[in-house]
Order: sequence, then C-alpha cells, then structure tokens
Amino acid sequence: MLSLSCVQASYGSSQVLFDVNLDVRDGEVVTLLGRNGMGKTTTVSTIMGLVPVQGGNVTFAGQSIGSWPTYRVARAGLALVPEGRQVFPNLSVLENLIATAANRGGVLKPWNLDSVFELFPALAPLRNRSASVLSGGEQQMLAIGRAVMTNPKLLILDEATEGLAPKIRGEIWQALSRIKATGQAVLVIDKNMKALSRIADRHYILDKGRTVWMGTSTDLMNDDELRHRLLSA
Repeated sequence: MLSLSCVQASYGSSQVLFDVNLDVRDGEVVTLLGRNGMGKTTTVSTIMGLVPVQGGNVTFAGQSIGSWPTYRVARAGLALVPEGRQVFPNLSVLENLIATAANRGGVLKPWNLDSVFELFPALAPLRNRSASVLSGGEQQMLAIGRAVMTNPKLLILDEATEGLAPKIRGEIWQALSRIKATGQAVLVIDKNMKALSRIADRHYILDKGRTVWMGTSTDLMNDDELRHRLLSA
C-alpha cells in the first residue's frame, strides 16, 4: 500500500532524511521508531506532502505521490493525526468530526458519528462543546475520530499517546486495537514499546535519517541491546 524507497528530504539547506525505506501493507499496523530528532516526524511530513521529496520515491496504492500537494495526498486516502493533535479549536466536537468527513473510497461500513462515539464514549456527551476546552486526552480522541471519519486507506499517528495520562493512554491503545480489527492499515509513531509490541505487525527504526532496522515485535522485544542502542533517550 505505502512504500518509501531511499527517501531523502531537507528543511532548506539542512538535510534530515538520507535513506528512509518503509512499507505498510493492507491491514497492517506498522511502527516508526527512533530517538528524538532522528527524522520520524519529517518522514510523516514527507509522506503527506508537507515536506518535498528530494530523492528516492514515495508510492501509495501503486502511484508515485512524492510530488503531490498535501490535499491530493489526503484525497488519495491518507489521514494524519499530527503531533500536538491540532484540532480546530473554535469548532465543537461534532463540527470537528464532520468538517472533513468523507467516504471517497466507497467503504461498505464507513466510519460515522455513531461509530466514533462508540469508539470513544467520552466524546459523546461533549459533542456540542468547543474543542478548545477539551483535555489533552479528549483532544487526542477527537483528532483520531476526525481522521477515521475520512475513512482512509492508511491512518498515520504521530506521537499517538505523547504527554497523556496513563488511563487515557490505555484508552487510546484499546481504540487502536479496535481500529486494527476493522482491517485498517495504520502507521504509528510512539515511545511505548510494550503497547506497540502488542498491536503492531512490524517495526522500523530510524537513526540519523536512515532506516537501520526492521523486524517483528518478537524480534524487537527480545533484543535488549538493540533497544538500548537505538531507542534509549
């Protein structure tokens, strides 16, 4: 579904990505791991057309999308839950959810308001409340709900549970497990190895803008030296 091959990208004269390789297949949950500053968010931004591809290739559903503008990437079926959530603060929960809702791919059982409120019951009584007054956890639920309401082929989450309370993190991981059970393909960035290992099919590790490792959850959790060398702060 999604394939990055030898991708390079820069911010101005500062090159950040040197050789990123990554694949996400239909129905998979794949993680992008690495210490802070290794290029994870830049990789996601490059996929979404927010940062131009300067070398290599990004393909999605068989099409090369590396030169596409962001709106075209989104319409092709990619949905991003960005770091920091970035909900529309002046809109209500309900308005946030319906603002970008679509079913361009003709999904037989599309995500809608009822299914999002079933996924995140805490949002239902807040439907008419401004997003600006929600807690961080509620905003993250809303951001995920807004993304799935576009019925994407691939859902991307950047720092899925960063800065959230343990209880809320648990609810987010439970929701992602339910999303995976629908057959949704997901690419996720996070630091919670135990939670990621339970839901992810494969993992990629970036180091200094390069893909340096790929493997299964069993491979990752059984290699203490690898985690210490490439993932420890």
